[in-house]
Amino acid sequence: MPGSIKDRVAIAGMGCTKFGERWDASADDLLVDAAYQAFEDAGIEPGDVQAAWFGTTSSANTGMGLSQPLRLQYIPITRVENACATASDAFRNACYAVAAGIYDIALAIGVDKLKDTGISGLGGAQPNPSHVLAPESTAPGNFALLATTYFSRYGLSFDEGKHMIGRVSYKSHKNGALCRNAHFQREVPMETILNAPMIAWPLGLYDCCGVSYGSAAAIITTPEIAKKLRKGKEPPVFVKALQISAHPRDGKYNQKYDYTHVESTVRAAQAAYKEAGITKPRQEINMAEVHDCFSITEAVTMEDLGFSPRGKVRDDIENGFFDLDGKLPVQPDGGLKCFGHPIGASGIRMLYEMYKQLQGRADDILNPGMPSRQIKNPKLGLTHNLGGTPDGCMIFVGIVGLEGA
Repeated sequence: MPGSIKDRVAIAGMGCTKFGERWDASADDLLVDAAYQAFEDAGIEPGDVQAAWFGTTSSANTGMGLSQPLRLQYIPITRVENACATASDAFRNACYAVAAGIYDIALAIGVDKLKDTGISGLGGAQPNPSHVLAPESTAPGNFALLATTYFSRYGLSFDEGKHMIGRVSYKSHKNGALCRNAHFQREVPMETILNAPMIAWPLGLYDCCGVSYGSAAAIITTPEIAKKLRKGKEPPVFVKALQISAHPRDGKYNQKYDYTHVESTVRAAQAAYKEAGITKPRQEINMAEVHDCFSITEAVTMEDLGFSPRGKVRDDIENGFFDLDGKLPVQPDGGLKCFGHPIGASGIRMLYEMYKQLQGRADDILNPGMPSRQIKNPKLGLTHNLGGTPDGCMIFVGIVGLEGA
């Protein structure tokens, strides 16, 4: 349809490094690893890339942060930064450039090494000058408001709500334990999750994702070229929708702001479904990777994406609807919680999981001898990023799938 990117571009190859505290590798090393995995997967050489979009929040100030380690020869490179939607926005821009007919083959890649400054955690950035006063707050504190308000709105006791969000983390750890590239690779008992030290009530230690290093890359091209490159191999994966929604950030200044959902996610999802021709997301989407920076974020996002009815996500979580063997698997690789969250790479890492699953190749990123993570016959996968806080954020929702889906 006019204005839609559906099936106008395809992914011909992807790569993803091991995520974690990668003291053994520099940001350059990670970029080279992910990029050359993608080149090999697509069957191309670095010189075939005509333009690149480079996502990072901490590892470089210009496009030369990519051209130097890859020795790319004088091609246009755009550095992209859009909070936790950074990598997804790099991918989105590369896709639009190919869809517009400007380039035939483009590279989208993201990387971050967030602790190389010697501090622990994400660090604190000075806010830009503004006409308003921004109240002091922390990331766990902001997302804890989602939990307390949701529990109150829908009549959940502390124990009921805590078990619901704990079940989210339990699932992610169970999935991440099966993934060779994940930062955290062990299952965690519910008892441990529920009794972990409190970070921002009611969010405990296991309700919060870790800080990771890593890189992920994608080769974007036209459907015709993608089919030629992947002839005799697994099929290319087609882009069905790419949507970003920017919040006006009024939550901190509006006492009536609703902390039981994230409106930007709702708007981005509605636009993505329209673009992809999806009318029943709960039935039509086969799997998803969403922005589980905190366990409550994933729970609320299930309702915002239309996967669960308002106020009813607890039933789906507790009944295993989003488990790896459930009807709509979410975080099949462990999500931010277990795979990790280097901000500049996470969005493309999510797409990497969807790409592998759609091609039936999720087992090639397993730990040897572990049970299969491969979802049965998926046709459509969704990825979602939330950059910022519930009261003001950048949201990405993308949908990818097989040809004809």
